[in-house]
Amino acid sequence: MKLHIFRPFVCLLAAAGISCTANYMDINGNPYEPTEDQMQADGYIIGATLTALATTVVSTDVNTAQFTDVLMGGPLGGYFTTTGSFPTGTIMNFNPTDDWTNVFLASDKIIPVLYSNLRELERVTDDPITLAIAEVIKVAAMSRVTDTYGPIPYSKVGEDGKLQVPYDSQEEVYTRFFEELDHAIGVLTEHRTGAIASTADYIYGGSAEKWCRFANSLKLRLAMRIVYADKAKAQQMAESAVKSEVGVMTSNADNAMLTAFGEKGNPLYTAINYNSVTAADHPDGKDCQTGGDTHAAADIICYMNGYNDPRRPAYFIPSEWSGYQYVGMRRSIQIPSLVTVGHKYSGIKCDISSPVYWMNAAEVAFLKAEAKAVFGFDMGPGTAEEFYREGIRLSFEQWGVAGWEEYAAGQTKPENYRDPNGTNTYTEPISEITVAWNDGASTEEKQERIITQKWIANWQLGNEAWADFRRTGYPLMMPATAEGNKSNGKVDSRMGARRMPYPQVEYTTNGENVRQAVASWLNGGDDMATRLWWDCKEDLPQLR
Repeated sequence: MKLHIFRPFVCLLAAAGISCTANYMDINGNPYEPTEDQMQADGYIIGATLTALATTVVSTDVNTAQFTDVLMGGPLGGYFTTTGSFPTGTIMNFNPTDDWTNVFLASDKIIPVLYSNLRELERVTDDPITLAIAEVIKVAAMSRVTDTYGPIPYSKVGEDGKLQVPYDSQEEVYTRFFEELDHAIGVLTEHRTGAIASTADYIYGGSAEKWCRFANSLKLRLAMRIVYADKAKAQQMAESAVKSEVGVMTSNADNAMLTAFGEKGNPLYTAINYNSVTAADHPDGKDCQTGGDTHAAADIICYMNGYNDPRRPAYFIPSEWSGYQYVGMRRSIQIPSLVTVGHKYSGIKCDISSPVYWMNAAEVAFLKAEAKAVFGFDMGPGTAEEFYREGIRLSFEQWGVAGWEEYAAGQTKPENYRDPNGTNTYTEPISEITVAWNDGASTEEKQERIITQKWIANWQLGNEAWADFRRTGYPLMMPATAEGNKSNGKVDSRMGARRMPYPQVEYTTNGENVRQAVASWLNGGDDMATRLWWDCKEDLPQLR
């Protein structure tokens, strides 16, 4: 059962959610598709539904992924910089228009597709493994939504096919996440030797055990997310994830990633290369190879250059600036012309067939390192240093790069940023942190070291990097310039964006509920400067 067999029904299910109305979950028939009996007999419905569900985590729709991961998560997480010229504002400059900030909550490609397919799956099967996998996907997708806005409609979404429902506080949403993950983990543990058809699962080939490891790892990620808001709950969830019967990811064979796409391939690749400078405008008469609307950010390249990181060729395309092999453009600046300046900065190494990662084993090792070193949680056998070094090793292995032990002993610091264009040089050190573990360091230094290496290892998972930056203040990154901060004083240049405003459509179609959420849980502020429930570390380095 090949992907192209699934695609027509995936489109049919997705089409059911095009409009965010009270009836968005209705599934309409199509006389040109196979009958339900035909599809049920061959497993079409289950395969198509799970495939569609997988597209709601990191969307395979290019325009959706462009907003959520390339123009929002990438820049705010310090990986990408927006190099295209957008006349009405950008997320990176803290003045986006509503159509830029509404994608996660108002998009027809995420919540409507997710819930319509969940409903369909529950209708056509009672297979416990299939339903548990769907439950894990739901949490993976919706965790990105709540971490963008804070309070969201969650517990009541889907009742009577409605999206216009009361909001849950972010604390309540996370409570639900843990309950749903615990249920799924229980089912998948019970059926750990079982599987579903490999052709119905483009993440793990149908393996219940691998889905269980991902569920536990996701639980660990979310537990650490709330550690400053509810340490007791975080400890309970983190320790139970690691100590569960199946356990968390420990190998790159466990990495959660999507490798099957539509005709355009990896959506991040396509979005990154939108509006690339063509041969007619390029100095050497050839199409530009470094990207278009998006290039590599200066922050991560400064760290990796300073550390002489051998993963750079796997992450970046060399720059076109003379004398600079790898140099990124600074984020949150007055964006220069792409044709004359922007195209010269290093590009993002991403091919049309590159996988889209959801989570990797290296991240799990760093999560355990932080839990152990900073908060004293029981992460099982191993020291914080061992978990930290394991994260580095796994990342090097993931990207096919040798030399991790020499790198892990490194004593160099990130380089200062010198802008080849001469306009946005940053003369202060970005950070004083080195790679080599120091067991005698302060707890704060240990956290910075762990999060910095986790950030490098999580390359392209921008929303995860942004969440870590908000939660911990690390990695340290360059602030917005005065010209680049276009928030009219609302967003602090060092703190950066803390969340996205709710879509305007919520105020017109779900006004009472969204206003109640803003008043009750966001201190009356629906803007990019408002901190989320779990964004409550009192001594953030940006506040010192």
